Amino acid sequence: MQRYSKDLILLIVGSFIFAIGINYFAIPNQLSEGGIIGITIVTYYLFGWSPGITNFLINTSLVAIGYKYFTKRMTILTIISIVITSIFLHITAGWGESLNGDTLLAALYAGLAVGMGIGFIFKAGGTSGGTTILARLLNQWLGWSVGSAMLIIDITVIAGSSFVIGKEKAMYTLIAVYIGAKVIDAIVEGTEERSAVMIISDKSENILQAVTEKMSQGVTVLEAKGGYSQTDKNVLYIVINKREIVQLKKLVEAIDPEAYITLHRVQEIFRKGYKGEKRSRIK
Repeated sequence: MQRYSKDLILLIVGSFIFAIGINYFAIPNQLSEGGIIGITIVTYYLFGWSPGITNFLINTSLVAIGYKYFTKRMTILTIISIVITSIFLHITAGWGESLNGDTLLAALYAGLAVGMGIGFIFKAGGTSGGTTILARLLNQWLGWSVGSAMLIIDITVIAGSSFVIGKEKAMYTLIAVYIGAKVIDAIVEGTEERSAVMIISDKSENILQAVTEKMSQGVTVLEAKGGYSQTDKNVLYIVINKREIVQLKKLVEAIDPEAYITLHRVQEIFRKGYKGEKRSRIK
């Protein structure tokens, strides 16, 4: 119950911030958006239809078509987010004012608010509705990747909106969408970027001791065998903050200049208490 309460709060907050991004920054400054919400904005410009009602009708229709491609929990959270978002879009209609022709500033804040809202919705386990569902359907029917399908849908909607809001406003909309995507990534994946490092060295014991003592980092020792030499070796696996990479490289090079180091970005770490502690829990 505690988990669902937290998710519901995130959905409500995210839906409200999303609605603010659309009604306070995007629409008063003649901007659009990608995906289904972009279609609802265009229909508002053309026919004066309520974005909240249009958003609800389109998204619920798509959920009815594509519900089988989601888990039961995600489907429920998606329906809840669609309902709440549509209500807030209806309530906040007319709240915003034009920023005196400063379209770039409007695009920046629209992207920030929309990205933050969708990020909170994703964090709660829901989806923003239509675009995600359409992307899943295209994945099933045409074999497109979900990411590529979402990108194509967004670009198509924004390109189409240029005939209504003009090319200049459409280009500003692309800026807003780009910023929104970056904000979503920051919320869902976290702003503290971490990297995973693998070290292969004949002096792995010395490196292990140095990393543990001088960097206060836990290290995982993996047993391996050289493919060519067929000799047994220990591989060190470490997850560190991006700012600690230079320190680690210098430490390893001082012990073994011939050490083989690989590094890749870690998208997310699942471990209770991990992010709040200085010493890594990976041992």
